[in-house]
Amino acid sequence: MTAATHSTLFPQVPDTADAVLDGLDPEQREVATALHGPVCVLAGAGTGKTRAITHRIAYGVRAGILQPSSVLAVTFTNRAAGEMRGRLRQLGAGGVQARTFHSAALRQLQYFWPKAVGGSLPRLVDRKIQLVADAAAACRIRLDRGELRDVTGEIEWSKVTQTIPADYAAAAAKIGREAPRDPAEIAQIYSAYEDLKRDRAVIDFEDVLLLTVAVLQDRHDIAEQVRSQYQHFVVDEYQDVSPLQQRLLELWLGERDSLCVVGDASQTIYSFTGATPDHLLDFRTRHPGATVVKLVRDYRSSPQVVHLANGLLSQAHGRAAEHRLELISQRPSGAEPVYAEYTDEPAEAEGAARRIRDLIASGVPAAEIAILFRTNSQSETYEQALADAGVPYQLRGAERFFDRPEVRKAGSALRAAARFGGNDALLDDADDLPSQVRAVLSGEGWTTRPPAGSGAVRERWESLAALVNLAQDFATAKAGATLADLVAELDERANAQHAPTVQGVTLASLHSAKGLEWDVVFLVGVAEGMMPITYAKTDEQVEEERRLLYVGVTRAREHLFVSWALARSPGGRAGRRPSRFLDGLRPGSVGTAGRGGGGGAGGIERGVRGGVATAMGRRSRTPARCRVCGRTLTDAGEMKLMRCEGCPSDMDEGLYERLREWRAVQAERSGQPAFCVFTDKTLMAIAETVPDDAGELARIPGVGVRKFNRFGTEVLAICAGREVDEERESD
Repeated sequence: MTAATHSTLFPQVPDTADAVLDGLDPEQREVATALHGPVCVLAGAGTGKTRAITHRIAYGVRAGILQPSSVLAVTFTNRAAGEMRGRLRQLGAGGVQARTFHSAALRQLQYFWPKAVGGSLPRLVDRKIQLVADAAAACRIRLDRGELRDVTGEIEWSKVTQTIPADYAAAAAKIGREAPRDPAEIAQIYSAYEDLKRDRAVIDFEDVLLLTVAVLQDRHDIAEQVRSQYQHFVVDEYQDVSPLQQRLLELWLGERDSLCVVGDASQTIYSFTGATPDHLLDFRTRHPGATVVKLVRDYRSSPQVVHLANGLLSQAHGRAAEHRLELISQRPSGAEPVYAEYTDEPAEAEGAARRIRDLIASGVPAAEIAILFRTNSQSETYEQALADAGVPYQLRGAERFFDRPEVRKAGSALRAAARFGGNDALLDDADDLPSQVRAVLSGEGWTTRPPAGSGAVRERWESLAALVNLAQDFATAKAGATLADLVAELDERANAQHAPTVQGVTLASLHSAKGLEWDVVFLVGVAEGMMPITYAKTDEQVEEERRLLYVGVTRAREHLFVSWALARSPGGRAGRRPSRFLDGLRPGSVGTAGRGGGGGAGGIERGVRGGVATAMGRRSRTPARCRVCGRTLTDAGEMKLMRCEGCPSDMDEGLYERLREWRAVQAERSGQPAFCVFTDKTLMAIAETVPDDAGELARIPGVGVRKFNRFGTEVLAICAGREVDEERESD
């Protein structure tokens, strides 16, 4: 039996712990059985990472090695957490907490707030955009709707990167972040926003993490209570962790290393929110004893789709590209990707709708087809084209299934029928579960034929049809199941947000498609200016756009259609060209695709425990403390200095000035800002420590492997009072 990312809707619970491992490939099995110490899973798209980590948790629980209540599995979306809970339940590992970072933190904050602060937790605002608007008004700054959304995003980024208002402008400039307004104005609005929250006694989404971190840092008794509850951690999508989430994870862990992280640097597509793959890529440096498992067997996509995905990454640059995984398809050969050029965007949408109508007519379920685009503004054209073609569709990112009014109402009707079914005339002629459900839901608006057109009526029907289909699948899997059994199943799924499939073509942005897959994918608008997007200016931003397209390609199992339009509207100037990312990949184009090299093969690397770490090796995972007063440090600058800003410095001023002069020369040679060589705080830390060997220099925060290798010899020479050859060419 081969591993797969698909499973039946209602699989049988494995009889034994060993049975949990059935069907896993060698690398997945290694993940599932590596239950002790730090484990890093580098998992390519479609390689069954969720399968591997859920089987890992289930195997540990079923074997009696892990207590369900002591495990915390963390991911980034409620949907992913719900899917994980559903899979664990099917594997006989109910009771394991699978939550988002925010959900887990909020639960802890609500519980400990009365003890840590007193009173009740301030109210959590659902949407901060109105507060931002009020803050801008207080600053007498006018923002249009788009600017308001962008400034809100800047505030969110600042908070997850632990940047205070006074430091916003410098922090944004340091990483080349393009501010939507004058940085000074954004900092002013950000400061006013924080004041407004305090005045109104409310907190926002990011405050949940910030406050939880603050409580765990300041109250060691509470931190120990949390650590006694959760003793084993699994973090999915680790490439998307922000600095703030990483800090929270470290506080949850304390001195322990019972941690398993899973991610893929080539799927880092949320850096605009503060996410960074550095924590994933540096995992082995922080945990020299870690077991590293690489998953590269792709069970999702055909060899043709995988070939295109690998080709996209073969042209990539940057640190994430250096760690890319070369996928190996495990599926039979399929169709080559289809490339199509259209005169304008409406023609492109109509072309996609025609193909989709033909696919559905040939037997492909509508729910197994998706149209993916770069921006949400592209959706309307495709909605209209599908509606004109009579093709049902659903928008990704809409209200969660079990929160929809029609679904809640249908659940109440099914619950009532299960309780009083014997007296319900609707059920007189219904002799099995599916017919009973159809009878009950017919009173809620379900019909055997879908309503014509699109809109709210069609969406309600699609929701009820999903329940009808679920009942049919449930009855097939559970012989003799009753209406009461189905209601119990729906309740469990609602609690886990484990929604059934809605029958309709999915329309989604590339960002919201992450973690999903379909038999057929249409990648539309793949033209310069849209992919990469116009405002992607820096090399790093362009590379993230490439990774976004890679995510889109790897959503397809069997068929992939890639298209672009030469003009935006009919009669417009045909000045567009296909995306540069397709150069050398689409037929007839010229590029550098397929140069190879740098790809990571699958396999297992076991860490060496108890060995001697290299100079760049083991870093302490205990909370950083001021070496003068002993206070716990959280500010990044203070952590580099290893002391509070206000504590006395024993810095060698002469050495500091010599280091600054040396840095200026290096910056001029490389054509980079001085802080790209070393920041002021790092130079201060060196001048305070005055390292006399490689090990001491390597342990200073801010001196990474690359900078150590490039500058370490010269810095140590300066610290020793020796002259450095100023004429030496930089590396």
